[in-house]
Amino acid sequence: MTEIWPNELKVSSDRRVLTVVFDNGESFALPAEMLRVLSPSAEVQGHGPGQKITVPGKRNVQIAQLVATGNYAVRIAFDDGHDTGIFTWKYLRELGQKGDELFAAYLQDLEVKNLSRDKH
Repeated sequence: MTEIWPNELKVSSDRRVLTVVFDNGESFALPAEMLRVLSPSAEVQGHGPGQKITVPGKRNVQIAQLVATGNYAVRIAFDDGHDTGIFTWKYLRELGQKGDELFAAYLQDLEVKNLSRDKH
């Protein structure tokens, strides 16, 4: 299988959307909130199966910085201080392709746990 690489990573002027353009022509606009709450970090995913955390209050989070990590990923720092998520190209593509479905599941988790997308 040939790896698909990003040709461009661009943060919107309001810092709320990361656009990723891949070398196969796919392009995805990934909202900062989705990136933050679905971060691949241990803080969000936990350290093993069944430990995933539902992170509330991130509706207005912004992307503070992108830091290249080798040639396979980018570390995204957010304005809430979270900066440990290393987003591989494969994971960014997965978020582009399945993000709506994954974010819908996150919204369901919030509702079940009586949590909000807004800060209290």
